[in-house]
Amino acid sequence: MTPQPIASAWDFPDGVTYLNHGSFGPAPRPVREAQIRWTAELQRQPMEFFVRRLERLLDESCTALGRLIGGDPRDLVLVDNATMGMNIVAASIDLEPGDEVLLTDHEYGAVRRIWQRACRAAGAELVVCRLPWPLNDPGSGDRLVEKLASSITEKTRLVVASHVTSATATILPIQAICEAAARRRVPVCVDGPHAVAMLPVELDRLGCDFYVASCHKWLSAPFGSGFLWVRRRHQPQLRTAITSWGGSVSGREPSWKDEFTWLGTRDPAAWLAVPEAVAFLEEYGLERFREETHRLANYARRRLVETIGLEPPLPESRDWYGPMVTIPLPPSPDTETGHGHTDPLQQTLQQRYGIEIPITGFHQHRYLRVSCHLYNTTDDIDRLVMAIEESL
Repeated sequence: MTPQPIASAWDFPDGVTYLNHGSFGPAPRPVREAQIRWTAELQRQPMEFFVRRLERLLDESCTALGRLIGGDPRDLVLVDNATMGMNIVAASIDLEPGDEVLLTDHEYGAVRRIWQRACRAAGAELVVCRLPWPLNDPGSGDRLVEKLASSITEKTRLVVASHVTSATATILPIQAICEAAARRRVPVCVDGPHAVAMLPVELDRLGCDFYVASCHKWLSAPFGSGFLWVRRRHQPQLRTAITSWGGSVSGREPSWKDEFTWLGTRDPAAWLAVPEAVAFLEEYGLERFREETHRLANYARRRLVETIGLEPPLPESRDWYGPMVTIPLPPSPDTETGHGHTDPLQQTLQQRYGIEIPITGFHQHRYLRVSCHLYNTTDDIDRLVMAIEESL
């Protein structure tokens, strides 16, 4: 199969089959070129750039992001990544001894560590709700929301939930989760790196209080670009993890963003290239992008399930997964799970076949996580299937 012409916007080395956009999504050429141009402009006249232009340019990036995610740009601040955004939220929630922070058991490892530390420092308790799994029956969504809602108590000060989970590639019913928490008057922080561009996101309607995301995943913006969206009533309480000047360098009216915009001298080119990433997908067609990449992920799922022979954990539906899908693998006695331990099969796929793909762990089960972007084709999936057949 001949790759789509748009695939030429990426430059992978010969012999590499890249099926891991969900971890590290490389930017297409127009976005990389925009980032280089911004760095060159900064170096040409730093005073002009930092003092007289930067704040307006950052506003333009927020405007482009706001258009993509259905959020007022006045409620967005640019950060390096979702991890930084989550740390800001953790530094801003006033926890006391006996309080609880509620997470799902699908949360990213770094997110769990952030809240473990925040709760430990305050004498609060981190509560992890074990959601129903697998989710392959018609009532799964309702059961999931009910289980999480039943874990909210009078001590719960915050609910933290992924929009799309990392280890299991599951689209959680996040709006229903937000509504359930709102009925108990508990704020919600959504961890959303995988949802941005993958899904139609409408932050002003979602019902959450905080939303953090990295832009280097499905949006394919440069590494080092992310955002934090904050509902207006919470903005005055927000505290940065890094203390700097806390004011506008250009002398404009004070804003809640001032504490976060200037965190010392740095190259902001990754943030300023975000509008180019948004425009790249808008020009291609966001719904076309979502449809094509989901179709390819579905093809991968069907072929791998036939090959491996284990039941997938999610229904075959765009309600539950997008261009990233997990397929269960048989247990392996040689596998040591956890961050920093690479599954032997993952090593084999990379070293013998040149296939970059992660194997994730969830509740002692192994999953092959396939990510499909615009540069991937059915040939990539067929190559993966052949490698799996030879390696299992």
